[in-house]
Amino acid sequence: MGESPPQTASFEITSGEPHETLIAGFSQFGLAGLTAVDYLVDQFEFEEVGHITTEQLPAITPFEDGKPRHHTRLFSHAEHELTVLVGELFVPVPAADPFSEAILSWAASNGVQEITVLHGVMIPHAPEEHQVFYVATDDYREHRLADGEIPAMGRGFLDGINAELIRQGMESQLRTGVFLTPVHAQAPDVEAAIRLLEAVESTYGIDIETEPLEEFAAEVQQYYEELAKRLDQRAEHETPDDRMYM
Repeated sequence: MGESPPQTASFEITSGEPHETLIAGFSQFGLAGLTAVDYLVDQFEFEEVGHITTEQLPAITPFEDGKPRHHTRLFSHAEHELTVLVGELFVPVPAADPFSEAILSWAASNGVQEITVLHGVMIPHAPEEHQVFYVATDDYREHRLADGEIPAMGRGFLDGINAELIRQGMESQLRTGVFLTPVHAQAPDVEAAIRLLEAVESTYGIDIETEPLEEFAAEVQQYYEELAKRLDQRAEHETPDDRMYM
């Protein structure tokens, strides 16, 4: 008898009603986006409103002071009218489609109109290229980036979760944008996370105090280092080379 075909990863989202804008950071190289959204939640004391669970993927259960938590969580802030997705689980490229579909289906059902992804990309770069670029749908650019403060990424390719979210945004009314910045191998890349937070600050008019991020990152460095090791080990086998370039 032949081998059974591999099962497709599935995801389930449990949450309260989100705001119209979602900012997301995932477990990807450099952990800059994840560090940025984690810090945003911590600084402004966002309220946890939901989580995402998965089947058919090697899961992790993070914990702190002996208390476990879901690996992918949703937080909301009433005053800033934002919902934030903190994704600590590494989602390999083959699972990016069902993961993105789950997020987009949930977004459509709950009135989310805009998704911003914060992402660090490992590409050769000069010091003067330590800035944030964007890749975004037409409606996102018109709505959020008309002032031209954040430059467009010149050319290249997105893959994984980012590619799927942008693709779906191109085919729907959902405004979708990815803020990208070069990252270094160390994790977390605090300077890259700060650049992404500054992009959020200028885009959404939020006054973010980034100075304490160095201390914040030091507090979680050991945890993030272990997460980065797991990411690197899985990425060697489950993700293609990052083809993004400027």
